[in-house]
Amino acid sequence: LAGPLLKGLVITLKVSAVSLVFSSLFGLVTAIGRLSSSFAARTIARIYLELIRNTPLLVQLFFIYFVFSPLVGLSRFASAVLALSLFEGAYASEIFRAGIVSIHRGQWEAAYSLGLSMPQTYRHIILPQATRRILPPLASQAISLIKDSALVSTIAIYDLSMQGQSIIAETYLVFEVWFIIAAIYLIIIVSLSLLINLLQRRLRMAG
Repeated sequence: LAGPLLKGLVITLKVSAVSLVFSSLFGLVTAIGRLSSSFAARTIARIYLELIRNTPLLVQLFFIYFVFSPLVGLSRFASAVLALSLFEGAYASEIFRAGIVSIHRGQWEAAYSLGLSMPQTYRHIILPQATRRILPPLASQAISLIKDSALVSTIAIYDLSMQGQSIIAETYLVFEVWFIIAAIYLIIIVSLSLLINLLQRRLRMAG
């Protein structure tokens, strides 16, 4: 029982970790695109947001795996990561945008007066300040990503949920297996929350 669940846990953590990195990247790029003076960048960002936020994750996952991935040769793992990253990135973009907008206009003006370019302004002035403000909602989004990752079992990725279903099919221990899986997810999420709280305290002390 422990062996398959442990293997599934490793896959779940791997999918979640990689998706978290890419969803943050998609979210940041989309947020900057929405705030850009470029009409094309704002339009592309808006289309992405409306398309992703108004369709279910499961539909997106099936579309990427059954329609898109055969065209470009994506593996199951890559398809799952892409679907999760695009979906969670759309919501993360609103968090990033809110954090960026919350920075006082004087910070932008000071950066311009120093001759910093837009990328330099974001990197050295805006994002370091915004990070402290957006960390709590980003942590909540990361938790949602971990829970949503259970859907990758629908495309036969042997994550924690899929391994649990396999064990149930062999042992018929429905309650016991799902109870253990729920406990594992709970431990992961609580641990992540504690880690985020620790990071927040350190950022406040550093500030």
